[in-house]
Amino acid sequence: MRTRRTARASRRTVLIALASNTVVTLTKLVAGLISGSAAILAETAHSLADTVNQGFLLFSISLAQREPTPDQPFGYGRIRFLWTFIAAIAMFLAGAIFAVGYGTYQLISHAESSDYVPAYIALAVSFLAEGSSWIRAVRQTRGDAAEAELPLIRYVRESRDPNVKMILFEDTAALIGLALALIGIVTDQLTGSSMFDPAASIAVGALLIVVAVWMGSDTSELLVGGAARPGERAAFRQALEECDDIKDTFELLTMVLGPNSLLVAARVDFDDDLDDKEIERASDVIDRRLREVVPDVTEVFLDATTARTRGAED
Repeated sequence: MRTRRTARASRRTVLIALASNTVVTLTKLVAGLISGSAAILAETAHSLADTVNQGFLLFSISLAQREPTPDQPFGYGRIRFLWTFIAAIAMFLAGAIFAVGYGTYQLISHAESSDYVPAYIALAVSFLAEGSSWIRAVRQTRGDAAEAELPLIRYVRESRDPNVKMILFEDTAALIGLALALIGIVTDQLTGSSMFDPAASIAVGALLIVVAVWMGSDTSELLVGGAARPGERAAFRQALEECDDIKDTFELLTMVLGPNSLLVAARVDFDDDLDDKEIERASDVIDRRLREVVPDVTEVFLDATTARTRGAED
């Protein structure tokens, strides 16, 4: 239930960002072609990359909601990490190839903007649209952080939801990019120089590259099967230690199966006085307890291992 609710919230956030960026991309494209501003055209590439990325993210939510199959027994949750990684690559290419490359070309060729009015209109529309999307992403992230009982900054750093995190950072980068473009255009107009506008384009490209590398690195850890958050692992270990039927916990392993799906595997030594039925009962209690302390737990595996057996294995 919680997974579906979170997916619906993520879908709404992505849809708002997608609609916003579609309008912004078209506005910037028209303004960039009329004005000839390298910064505005770089911002067009930025918004186009964001729009394509959000299409990827929306598609990934639908794919991830498919039911598990014998060939994919733990579901398709991690496919969202895959498409977020692809989106990061698209953002990197938009920044490295177009924004930096075109800005450098304009800087070398000393091309000048012909009309600043369309550029300012595009920036104003973009600030309104991107700002609205950013506020929506911040609100959802703040709500998710409160639900997880984590400070906002820590939650953003540790969150497994790639969609909201990607949009939050994309929109933040977009607002910074708009500010850079505005500074470049205003400085160009005031000084009569033709270097600040393309320099702003290069700065926007560098910003895209930084965000893309950060997102790609963050997502790749989850894509290959990262562990639960440190606080969650501590909660699991405490729950096992508080169980009267367990003498010792030899090993605790966790793996992220999706934004709201965790696998927990523990190798434990049950009390010697327990018979098979009592071990089954204790295992059911432990299973429920682990799911209570961290609601994202979807799979629990317990391996009953005695200290003697453990010593023989070592």
